Amino acid sequence: MNEFTGKVAFVTGAASGIGLGMVKAFLRQGMQVMMADIEEVALQQAVIDLESNAVSSVLCDVSTRDSVFAAADKTLAELGKVHIVCNNAGVSTGGLIDECDEGDWQWSLGVNLMGVVHGCQAFIPHIKSQGEGGHIVNTASMAGLLGRNPGWTTYNATKYAVVGLTESLYEEGRLGGFGASVLCPGAVRTRIYEAPRNRPNRFGPQVSKPAYTDISRDIEQGLAPDIVGELVVEAIKAKRLHILTDPRFSRLVDKRFARLAADFEWAANSAALNPEA
Repeated sequence: MNEFTGKVAFVTGAASGIGLGMVKAFLRQGMQVMMADIEEVALQQAVIDLESNAVSSVLCDVSTRDSVFAAADKTLAELGKVHIVCNNAGVSTGGLIDECDEGDWQWSLGVNLMGVVHGCQAFIPHIKSQGEGGHIVNTASMAGLLGRNPGWTTYNATKYAVVGLTESLYEEGRLGGFGASVLCPGAVRTRIYEAPRNRPNRFGPQVSKPAYTDISRDIEQGLAPDIVGELVVEAIKAKRLHILTDPRFSRLVDKRFARLAADFEWAANSAALNPEA
């Protein structure tokens, strides 16, 4: 997509943080935006603060398929079409693997991964049928490219999954007439480490600590969400698959691939794969 004026965007987790930053960026491009969030008071306040006739809102729990599909129905009923879908809502659950209970896993998987799946399934058929092009932006994390942090197993697992999903979706989009990007932010000034405030009761009480608690200071000193919003717009226009907010992480990604290369070399010389040797 190169032309945004008059088009429609749908954003989850839109009441604050990166989601709100994307909403503002889309509005500056002349788009209409449906803001979706689970936090009703924050969503209402964000709509008031934006003071824009181009904004609509809908309560949405992305971990529930019916809620996302209902939000899609409302978007199409009120705005007519949809062109950009940002599956951005995310939560942070940390702790060592033996510290996270079933509720922690189901909540993290439900929002971070299945929320993305639900958004794609609810909107992509409409984008295809419109025949006007479109773009899907799925929010993952640098943790979806690097991993290895102890105590982040739950969070990392979901974010790696979103990266893999979106890389496949990018290829599907070549056939379906839409683009796809995965947003992998580093430190951004959001409230993600306060995510348990919105944890639905069906997942039980918070047992483990949010993964970001230990780096809350880094988050508070991170990139402004509005800058990330502008970066997303720029990346959509440039048809970039991976949207990266902090180029300094490239050296750590290089180290990851160096470790992979070393393991390939070890495998090539292993006794199991070379029994005759």
